[in-house]
Amino acid sequence: MAKRARESFDAVSLGILWDRLISITDEIVSTLVRSSFSTIVSESYDLSCVVLDADANSIAQGTMSVPIFIASAPVTARHMLDRFPAETLKPGDVIFTNDPWLGTGHLFDVTLMRPVFRNGRIVAYTMSITHLPDIGGIGFGSSATEIYHEGLRFPICKLAEEGRVDERLIEIIRTNVRVPEQVVGDLMANVACNEVGGRQVLEFMDEYGIEDLGPLSRAIREHAERAMRDRIRTTLKPGTYRNKIELEGLDGPIKFAVRIDIEDDRVHLDFDGTGPCVRAGINVPFCYTRAMSLYSVKTLTLPTIPNNGGMAVPITVSAPKGCILDAQPPFATGGRHAMGHFVVPLIYGALAKAAPDRVQADSGMMNLVTFQGRHRNGRGVSTIYFAAGGYGALDGTDGVPTVPHPSNMAVVPVEIWETITSTTIERKELLTDSGGAGQWRGGMGQEVVVRNDSGSTMTLLGMGNRTQFPARGLFKGQEGSMRVHAIDGTPINAKARVELQAGARLTVREAGAGGFGDPLKRDPARVLADVREGFVSPKAALRDYGVKVDLKRGTAVRPAAKAGRGKAAAK
Repeated sequence: MAKRARESFDAVSLGILWDRLISITDEIVSTLVRSSFSTIVSESYDLSCVVLDADANSIAQGTMSVPIFIASAPVTARHMLDRFPAETLKPGDVIFTNDPWLGTGHLFDVTLMRPVFRNGRIVAYTMSITHLPDIGGIGFGSSATEIYHEGLRFPICKLAEEGRVDERLIEIIRTNVRVPEQVVGDLMANVACNEVGGRQVLEFMDEYGIEDLGPLSRAIREHAERAMRDRIRTTLKPGTYRNKIELEGLDGPIKFAVRIDIEDDRVHLDFDGTGPCVRAGINVPFCYTRAMSLYSVKTLTLPTIPNNGGMAVPITVSAPKGCILDAQPPFATGGRHAMGHFVVPLIYGALAKAAPDRVQADSGMMNLVTFQGRHRNGRGVSTIYFAAGGYGALDGTDGVPTVPHPSNMAVVPVEIWETITSTTIERKELLTDSGGAGQWRGGMGQEVVVRNDSGSTMTLLGMGNRTQFPARGLFKGQEGSMRVHAIDGTPINAKARVELQAGARLTVREAGAGGFGDPLKRDPARVLADVREGFVSPKAALRDYGVKVDLKRGTAVRPAAKAGRGKAAAK
């Protein structure tokens, strides 16, 4: 095929080339998952893989990447190139950092980038991001009061230089983490996947006769930017929209506030009015706030277009320096998701009038508990138990149970979890009546019971939310149930650092999601189906939906008085 140097691409060619780049990022993800040592990567997919052009613009991102990494890759890449300019890099160099303010917001995510050389010059970069099973310090949780408590913080440096791994750096990491085999194994998996990605980029360029990815990168990003601008213009009503919510901190409520200005094809989000940082590991660096903001707007406007740098151009974000959504060193940020995920429902609530058919009721959100201790075979344990609450209802769609919105991490299978931790999952069951009532019902939460069968005490670090402020419904939809953590039946703080004695049981009751629309408008046939499935109890069916269910007869009737009340509520 002739060498391609043109600046424009027809729609068919652009689609083919774009899809091929995405398939390359998916292959990078596959390599990373298959070569990783921790379940955080191999099972839960807490990762992202990206291809960037020679100017560090994001072209394509792996399909299974976590949403919060939408915006961090190009920003981190430019920080890396400030430290190591492109002209100083050599084939085989691997740059990495886990600095929260240069990467993804906390020490536990490591970002690696590798230049791709062709005929002696850099034509692209590949990048991978994964959450490590341990980084030393107190561990992954909310208990730290300073960043220094949370573990090793690496400035931008080279993990490998011209193909030679820095063994001294690896030795430092091994010496300071609880599960060195897993941590170093995951680091090397990142190195390997970037090597594979670089090879595939070069093969792609060879196949299509491309000497310079710049024109293709511009075409992809310009297409995405135009599509985003068009969708903002046609989907979101111009105007200024505001919202405020309160969240549970450790010593009292924390206030979030946002002002959203929509003008023609542009959106600006300003978090002025948000409360200050706190002395706990739940502060949120701005890079995370920006990523969640971009994710929120994208889901409301252009959810199907693949992620790249172009779609972010029409969206700008600001926050007062020092507020909890623009945390500065040395505030701890380990559990930044426990606060940062609330940027999404904050924005949805603000835009409920701008896009009522697109916003979503609040979700129960995901829940992470770090388990630290010793396996009964003597090996160290440092890993995350992951579960989720319900998914918020939307206009025309019930929320589904136990989906980790606004993240997309996967659950570790019970058999694998029990094998690596020597704990036992005694029970996992959906919670009846936990989803908020509505014309469209909120997704249910679940109850999980974990028994410590390791033979020794395990330390648990919690990052739970929704224990004081439940998932809210929209447009008369009702709120979901709240999250509860308990040890042997005694409630505990869901953000606390606690000990789980040998034989003791941790119970987590995950939060239900909010409903959408007036419950008295829900089709009685749907209520009957919910009762049959165990999603809603007969008592709640009558109380919340005004529907009397008779399972023996298979009937569901809304008495006239209830139906009339529903009509009145609709006026």
